[in-house]
Amino acid sequence: MRYFDTLQNARDHRKNPTEAEKIFWENVRGKKLLGQKFNRQFIIEYKEILGNKLYYIADFHNFEHKIVIEIDGSVHQDQREYDIERQGDIETLGYQVIRFTNDEVLYDWENVEKKLMSFVPIPRPLPLKWKG
Repeated sequence: MRYFDTLQNARDHRKNPTEAEKIFWENVRGKKLLGQKFNRQFIIEYKEILGNKLYYIADFHNFEHKIVIEIDGSVHQDQREYDIERQGDIETLGYQVIRFTNDEVLYDWENVEKKLMSFVPIPRPLPLKWKG
């Protein structure tokens, strides 16, 4: 898929998120989670074949820690196999991929948050300068 088509696809997904994506976004937008910035429907270039670049769209992305978050709905075997291949491609680029189900996001946000926090170091304040 060409970049322009991928960009349009990402915009469409941002305009029409799933219920779980809405909930996730409301809980992380504006640096609500440990002061971390997340992007939604983030385009990742993962391969180039014969001059054609190939892209994935990550549900959510944190640049600082190279984290990709995927929220999975009900999945058929074909989709599961595609997700495994896709995750491998993304991980080869140095990203950590964290997967949640729709139900986890919708009904168990506390555990979703705990899992996310285990991937994001807690920011520590800088020590005060001692003047002596």
